[in-house]
Amino acid sequence: MANTKSATKEIRVAGARQERNKSVRSLTKTVVHKAESSVKKGEESAKADVKAAASSLDKAAGTGVIHANAAARKKSRLAKKLNKTAKQ
Repeated sequence: MANTKSATKEIRVAGARQERNKSVRSLTKTVVHKAESSVKKGEESAKADVKAAASSLDKAAGTGVIHANAAARKKSRLAKKLNKTAKQ
């Protein structure tokens, strides 16, 4: 329970941030999952899906929703998967 007015406001603000971050995180996960599945299936749209996922990860990292290194790691692994299927 908050003891001061500023603590009460911080709880409200944190709740608003949490809702905003949840939607960004969910969208990012959806786009990444779509990219992974299209790469796995070998679809022609795989390259575009990976590019969209990288963009979404960069935006999430830029706003602090996910850590920058986590975004870089996920982008790297996606690119690695895409390149592996391109060689075959």
